[in-house]
Amino acid sequence: MPILGIDEVGRGPLAGPLVIGAVILPEKEKPWFNDLKDSKKLTAKKRESLNKVIVTESTTSLGWVAAEELDKLGITESLRLATRRAVKQIQSLHTPFSQIIIDGNINFLTNTPLEKYTSTCIKGDSKIREISAASIIAKVARDHYMIELSTKYPNYGFDKHVGYGTKTHREAIYKYGLTPEHRHSFEPCKSISNFISPTKNTKNTTNIGKKAESIVAEYLKSQGHTIIEQNHKTPYYEIDIISTKDDKIYFTEVKYRKNAIHGNGLDAITTAKLRQMHFAAESYLKFNKSKFQNYQPLLAVASVTDLNYQIQTWFPLP
Repeated sequence: MPILGIDEVGRGPLAGPLVIGAVILPEKEKPWFNDLKDSKKLTAKKRESLNKVIVTESTTSLGWVAAEELDKLGITESLRLATRRAVKQIQSLHTPFSQIIIDGNINFLTNTPLEKYTSTCIKGDSKIREISAASIIAKVARDHYMIELSTKYPNYGFDKHVGYGTKTHREAIYKYGLTPEHRHSFEPCKSISNFISPTKNTKNTTNIGKKAESIVAEYLKSQGHTIIEQNHKTPYYEIDIISTKDDKIYFTEVKYRKNAIHGNGLDAITTAKLRQMHFAAESYLKFNKSKFQNYQPLLAVASVTDLNYQIQTWFPLP
């Protein structure tokens, strides 16, 4: 009796679905069986050609878990759900099988009627051809999904990295933000979500803020600073002023106060705000490492007060 082989693709990416492949190969030996191996060891062209023949001549199914589901369930429960979805679909096709072998060392069919027919095999995608075939169809299906996704979100390069955390992908996340296809429970997406800077509420507030920032920038220039950027924004953080002096790079948070009664800038730096400032500075330096790797990073705060926009104070944070 045939074997039902099961394998997953997409456990580790920062975006896109988790996909489980399930395959029952023909009982009669086929020439293309000799080409079956772990999908990661095949070229994209070879995977595509094998996928066509596997799907045409075998009994196959796919179990999908979307990024949003994965965030709610966690990776282990998502693997369990995707596996059961794939097996349920296979069962609906009424192709008989004698046993189920799952790649890895966890039986995701425990506490089901199929548990007693199921075993696991570490590196099964390199040892058992049914699992190899399952890894191929899951990989091809997921890659196709991510390629289609790249037309919907063209700034992220999903067609190239298919959701994995490459440098290009991470830079796109910091520049353009997270999409609904990103896994918000995975780092660095989780940290980015947790440190979104509050946005200014009104045009008047924005104008006041910009004017205060300009006053502080001019002050820093007079103190020998070089202004690198002013009002640096991404979807998840903003830095009012970035400047350098000697061998230091300063990240300045500008606070406007109507008068001195409201305190100086340090009074507005709560623990949560300080975490945001650290996150913003670290994120900026991460993607400008070559420019500022020899600089000592420092956080600073400035306070601008009075109707005439007078700078009250500027100082690095301890």
